[in-house]
Amino acid sequence: MASTVATRQLDAAEERAVTDVLLRYATALDTRDWPLLRSCFSEDVEADYGSFGTWRGPREITEQMRRLHADLGPTLLRLTNIALRWDGGQICARCYVDAVLTPLEAGGPVHRGVGWFEDRLVRTSGGWKISRRTFHPVLLE
Repeated sequence: MASTVATRQLDAAEERAVTDVLLRYATALDTRDWPLLRSCFSEDVEADYGSFGTWRGPREITEQMRRLHADLGPTLLRLTNIALRWDGGQICARCYVDAVLTPLEAGGPVHRGVGWFEDRLVRTSGGWKISRRTFHPVLLE
């Protein structure tokens, strides 16, 4: 028989808090708010973005995202189909991501990345934070 600790339902406050972290991440990238982006991650975060890179720690992730976005114009990062589940003290999240990356200069190429994030979030003294993230690309143009 499965443990009730591992299979319990999330309460509404937990769902809102975790969804807020995911949406803050997208907002931080689109607005280039690097302190806000950093606040989404636990101190021991590990992130695997496939061909874009693998990073550890909120400072490294933030610096890499700053570098990757430096030559871009406006971006639109949309997260949908957010599914959450409790897993023994952590929350597992899966959400679709659809990112439109426009050029800094008019007439340049527009890029699009579609896929999903698989995340593990932990409760910290500063609230829920992403501790593990894997990006699964489906379409990169």
